[in-house]
Parts: sequence; C-alpha cells; structure tokens
Amino acid sequence: MNQGRGFGLNTNLPPAIKNIIYANVVVFILTEFTPWGSVLYSQFALSYYGVVEQFKIWQLVSYMFLHGGFWHIFLNMFVLWMFGTELEYEWGTNEFLKYYFITGIGGGILNILIAGESTVGASAAVYGVMIAYALIHPNRLVYVYFLFPVKVKYLMGFLAAVTFFSTIGPQNSNIAHAAHLGGMLIGFIYLKFWKIHYAVKGFFQDSLKKGGSSVHKNMHFHPGGGPGGSEDEKIEYYRRKIDELLDKINRVGYMNLSDEEKKLLDEGSRYLREHDNENFN
Repeated sequence: MNQGRGFGLNTNLPPAIKNIIYANVVVFILTEFTPWGSVLYSQFALSYYGVVEQFKIWQLVSYMFLHGGFWHIFLNMFVLWMFGTELEYEWGTNEFLKYYFITGIGGGILNILIAGESTVGASAAVYGVMIAYALIHPNRLVYVYFLFPVKVKYLMGFLAAVTFFSTIGPQNSNIAHAAHLGGMLIGFIYLKFWKIHYAVKGFFQDSLKKGGSSVHKNMHFHPGGGPGGSEDEKIEYYRRKIDELLDKINRVGYMNLSDEEKKLLDEGSRYLREHDNENFN
C-alpha cells in the first residue's frame, strides 16, 4: 500500500462495517448450526421465483446476509473490511450504508434479470465497495496473495473484465457473476451520476441553445474567492472548483453539498460549456 496508508488495518471498525459483519456472522451460525437453516434459505435466499412470482421483495436485501460456506463468508467480510473501512470513515456511516445496499440490491436485480438463478452472499455489495475504492483511490497498492503489488485500478479492471465475460458466457459455475457485475455497474453509475448528469445536460442545452444571450452575463462572481477578471482566469477557476466539488460528491454524495456549492456547480458547468474550448466533462 502506497501513500503510507492501509485498508483500515490500523483503525477500529466503523459502525456500518462492524454491524454488517456481526449480522452476517450471526446469520451464518443460524444457517449452519441450527435446525432453521433450510427455512432461512427458502425464505431469504434470492430467487426469481421468490421475488417475481411470490413477491418476496425482501429477498433483494436478505440474500446479502446468507452465505454458502465458511470461505464464502470469510472472503466477503475480509474484503469488505479491507476496502470498506476507509470509505466509511471518508463518507460517513449513513452514506456508506446507503451505497452498500444500493449496490447489493442492484446486483440482485441484475442477477434475476440475466441469470435467473438463486443466489446468496454479500458479494454484489462487496464488489460495489471495491469499485468505489478503485475510483476514489485508484493508485493504492493491493498485495495479491500478500506478495504481488498491484494498483487497485488495474486489479478492478481485471476483475470487471473477468466478471463481464463470465456473465455473458456459459453459466457453468456456482458463482453469481451477474450479481457481481451488477454491484460494480450500479456502484459506478451511482458514483459518477453527477458527472454523467452534467455532461448529458450540457449536451442537450448546447443543442437547444439559441444565439444571442451569453451565459456569463448572468454569472455571479464571488469577491475574494471568485474567478479573476479575464476569461482564461474564470475558466481555470471554474475548472478547479468543479473538480473539487465532483471529488466531494464522490466522497459524500451530491445531497451533502451545500446550496452554495450546488449553485456553484451548476453555474460553473454552464460557463465552461459556453467558453471552454475543451468543454467540461
């Protein structure tokens, strides 16, 4: 691991990670060592028949707390701890929990739509956590098998490719590749939504824009911390501020921006679309 930082190895477990691990361990004990195991699997494992035909919607959440054996739960919880601890400290517990369940549910839905097979495990949400870590800390090092250093972005690129081709290929294993792919895909869209939103919005605004009025005539420049007087200085200012705001969105979510920050994001994107030859993206 570079930059002198680890995957939460020297920190206490944050609340969401701790409670997710506790809940998974408790459910694992109940399914493996009590007479209720078969009942729990029949009611709470994710299946097309259960969700679509019996309308057991809770299975989209409950399947994340069931596992098919010791190594299944151990690896999922280990990776969650390794990658998720730092994210929860950066995002906050509520935002992390929201993201965890969104990616887990999204992975479950994609598994139903593509594979249609029954599945259990937290892997979809864990893959979502991993893709978030790769997007936010792409150059951190992971030691594969504790020996070979690889940057997170390359590791996740490889895993994403394997998962994608495994999903579209013959389904001849017990691994829910479609759920893994769904977790990564939903996580990517969730984290990049506002960049995508402003890019699409800018495209349609530019297409529908009528000549005449110039956007910067209605801009609100902020004394003391705002852009300079020349056009180049204003472009550079808005590029820098929007990059900072998009990084903040990746960390804490759009809803945690202040009203002033949301206004600046919208204002800056309009200005750059109007004036920057390289275009805001």
